[in-house]
Amino acid sequence: MRKYITICLTSLTLNTIAQTDSTDNFDYSKFGDAEGVKRYATQKVVNQTPQRILSLGYEYQGGFTMPGIKLGPLLPASQDFQVDQVHSIRAQANIPVISTNKIIWQMGVNYWSSKFNIANASSNSFTNGINANAMTSAGINTILFKPLNEKNFLILQSSADFNGIFSSFKTINHQSLTISGTAIYGWKTSDKNMVGLGVSRTYRAGSVLHIPVLLWNKTFNDQWGMELLLPARGHLRYNFSPTNMLQLGFELEGNQYWMNLPNSQKGAVFIQRGELKPRIMWERKISGFVWLSAQAGLRYNWRFDVMNEYNGKRDNQRYFSSNLGNPLYFNISINLVSP
Repeated sequence: MRKYITICLTSLTLNTIAQTDSTDNFDYSKFGDAEGVKRYATQKVVNQTPQRILSLGYEYQGGFTMPGIKLGPLLPASQDFQVDQVHSIRAQANIPVISTNKIIWQMGVNYWSSKFNIANASSNSFTNGINANAMTSAGINTILFKPLNEKNFLILQSSADFNGIFSSFKTINHQSLTISGTAIYGWKTSDKNMVGLGVSRTYRAGSVLHIPVLLWNKTFNDQWGMELLLPARGHLRYNFSPTNMLQLGFELEGNQYWMNLPNSQKGAVFIQRGELKPRIMWERKISGFVWLSAQAGLRYNWRFDVMNEYNGKRDNQRYFSSNLGNPLYFNISINLVSP
């Protein structure tokens, strides 16, 4: 059952290309083009949430338990710990390189740093390492939206991230690198509906997975719509106006993190971290192209497996697993969106 749910909810690293920030609310499919001019599918639906070009955010998770932390590779004993809170800084940039009606190509960078505050962490080498240094993910990504004609399009995405608990820049190494990618073929049936099917290689559930993908963005009317990128995330959207919207849904986040741990089997371990977040999000225009985003929900522990091998999957490659508690969380960010 766990494997099945993983296939259904595991996520992608794809940042879906979103609509422009506009006070207009027309369905442009009602208007024709001049004769002889070839039309191309656009990358958005009416009233879709705006794409973030620059984003800076802060996230807070409340206290939770961290049970079953192993004392050593040859010791059957383990310890339970209390995490008082987790503070995270999140930043991203997605810069258009080419933007025409025939092709849109973007390059981006991302940064996610989580600082765990663990009570009595020094009594265990694993918790001491996590408590002393942030769990960090930083990398680059690229995404290509290629309309083939008025109805069909391709989306190609790839990313490379260095993930780990690093004491300094010198400790960053090739074993902390993860590669992800997605390919989607889609149909734009109207300015209010676009659907795509594809495949993805992703680490969002902690361990590497190769899974099918469903993209479906649909606007039902001036108020209601949905934005799905399954099994990564899915939201039901309510628009108070084109610049003020509420969303209810979920997202699965995570990656595999390298960690130096001298008393482990091989002197280093790989933390496979996956977090499922049922949440409610509010996004509103502040001024011009500057938007405020706030979200709150539950951080559900999908996976916190500590492996002795890179991309480890088998039980004999597992150092230990911890069934983390599930705290409430909130996130706030300031975003510069596409014009």
